Amino acid sequence: MNLNQITVPSLDLQKSILFYEKLELKLIVKSLPNYARFECPDGNSTFSIHLTEKLPEGDGVYVYFECDNLDEKVVLLKNKGIQFDQEPTDERWLWREARLKDLDGNQLILFYGGENRLNPPWRI
Repeated sequence: MNLNQITVPSLDLQKSILFYEKLELKLIVKSLPNYARFECPDGNSTFSIHLTEKLPEGDGVYVYFECDNLDEKVVLLKNKGIQFDQEPTDERWLWREARLKDLDGNQLILFYGGENRLNPPWRI
């Protein structure tokens, strides 16, 4: 089994499409007003947004996008007007992460895990 796609809710697909294009995801399906799908720049995964009338309560969805060049990517995105809640930070779980939210409050984490993503020292 392989994880193929993640879908997150949105109150305004037009605005969300522009936001995710700034993150450099490639729009491949535009089925307005209800749905849009993107290709990730690396790998074979896709990411989509669907129209909803109400967003989930609480912390909501966390989506992790892995970037080999995390610090450079954050600078590039900040230059495009993307605001981050957390600058690239070395975390205790041995990943480097930067955090932001999309326009609907979905939690997005850009990270670099390297070898520790699949093989942390505490792996079972």
